[in-house]
Amino acid sequence: MDTDLMLVLGMVVAVLSIPSMISAYSDDRPIRASAIVLLMSLGAVVYAIFSHPGGYTFEQIPEVFFGVVARFLP
Repeated sequence: MDTDLMLVLGMVVAVLSIPSMISAYSDDRPIRASAIVLLMSLGAVVYAIFSHPGGYTFEQIPEVFFGVVARFLP
């Protein structure tokens, strides 16, 4: 899998798991599932950063994000 795609998927899934954690906490349910998803997505982000030659900088992240989105939109 492309490291750019891995980075974007990891960031999107991480952002989406945070409301799930908040919802589970407010309903007094265990947050295990959403915490595992968050850890997996952070692992995907770390893998993408270390696999990409030269890594990523904060300035490159918006360009990478919109580049991946542009590949999948018609």
